[in-house]
Amino acid sequence: MALLPILHFPDARLQRTARPVLAVDARIRQLAADMLETMYAAHGIGLAATQVNVDEQIIVIDISEEKNAPQVLINPTLLWQSEERVEGDEGCLSVPGIYEKVQRAAEVRVRALDAEGAERDIAASGLLAVCIQHEMDHLKGRLFVDYLSALKRGRIRTRLLKEQRQAQREEKERVRREGAA
Repeated sequence: MALLPILHFPDARLQRTARPVLAVDARIRQLAADMLETMYAAHGIGLAATQVNVDEQIIVIDISEEKNAPQVLINPTLLWQSEERVEGDEGCLSVPGIYEKVQRAAEVRVRALDAEGAERDIAASGLLAVCIQHEMDHLKGRLFVDYLSALKRGRIRTRLLKEQRQAQREEKERVRREGAA
């Protein structure tokens, strides 16, 4: 297995729409396994393939405390969502360190293929429903920050770009010091 690099907002590649997976084969199963490993290493509860620069409709989720209940959703389709809404703080591995309130449907039903290619219908509520909706948004090129005001989104963009520049400066300095040693 391998850790995959996670794209960070405002990277334009996060806005791409994922295409359906044509066949659940060894490559797709390996990608799902790598995505789970990446998600666990980053201390996340969900990850979409678009976040690791793969434009295919694959989502991995594990909301369990023990991190022992992974779910793989391939080509997920929303069948139904409740009119009841819930609002909660959302974060994202592609928007590190940022948490904002977002409204989502309280319950959803989704149809997807699992890692073996079997079709599954999933009824979800609570955190699982929110996580599924969040990750499915990624497959459509949408991030949770897109639900925020333009002002908030701009502030988040500025903050993350500043943090990325600072990290790049620190990396260059580290490489320079190691080269001089």
